[in-house]
Amino acid sequence: MDDHRIVFFGTNDVGVPVLEHLIDAGYDLVAVVTKPDAPSGRGRELTAPEVKTIAEKAGIPVLQPELLDDDFVEELRDLSPTVGILVSYGKIIPEEVLDLFEPGIINIHPSLLPKYRGSSPIEQAILNGDKETGVSLMLLDEGMDTGPVYLTVKAPLTGTETKPKLYDQLSQLGAITLVEHLEDILGGDLSATPQDDQEATIAPRISKQDGLIDWSKPATQLEREVRAYLGWPGSRTTLFDRDVTVTAASVEEDSDTSLAPGEAKPVYGSIEVGTGNGILKIERLQPVGKKEMTAAEFLRGLRL
Repeated sequence: MDDHRIVFFGTNDVGVPVLEHLIDAGYDLVAVVTKPDAPSGRGRELTAPEVKTIAEKAGIPVLQPELLDDDFVEELRDLSPTVGILVSYGKIIPEEVLDLFEPGIINIHPSLLPKYRGSSPIEQAILNGDKETGVSLMLLDEGMDTGPVYLTVKAPLTGTETKPKLYDQLSQLGAITLVEHLEDILGGDLSATPQDDQEATIAPRISKQDGLIDWSKPATQLEREVRAYLGWPGSRTTLFDRDVTVTAASVEEDSDTSLAPGEAKPVYGSIEVGTGNGILKIERLQPVGKKEMTAAEFLRGLRL
């Protein structure tokens, strides 16, 4: 293995297995760049990104810039880096930073580019009922996931994946793919091909508002939203005068189709709700301020 000096950029859980694989493979990681510690949980205590914890445990210096400004560029330059690897860092990398690396900064993107450029490729794959997704190894440019692609690896979808499970699956796939092909990329044996912009689609940023259940939508779409929004922003609604987040649901094929959109009724330990087309069967939910529970447990607490 050549003596490459690697800087890793990453923040959320998607980057964790990639960083761990790089450490285990024995690469020389001269720094990990991540976002500043942020308030988290009910107590709003400052919490470090998990990649920071892993880096410090491995004795790797951690940089947490608020801005990728001239001071940060100089701090990176002093490290004499040769390779940048980025996984879900969450910020556009300016040209001054890109220019520090040769051949550039390698990015793992959790979609089959040019499909789903942007911040929500995993959610969009679930929301659209895709039959497959995957990961792309690409070279960053100044655009949003517009750089040339080294290779893509496909992963089939069953139609039952939740966002957390698909995040984990694609994180592991991305990590393995990167470690398998990194030497070929760095040695010039694997070249990057420009994307076809005509085939590009956008995965827009998910907002908290997206989690509000619109019962006029079809049950099939709402079931996908429950899986795609699990964790954050959550699929939120009001049932029997209680504010809840739906965490598991299914489309009920044989049930009372006379229910109006948003109208709910208990049915054998579950909750069936009318939609714009079909019935959504709620199996698990989390009332505000309480732990997640089954629909049956929720109904028992209501004493209907």
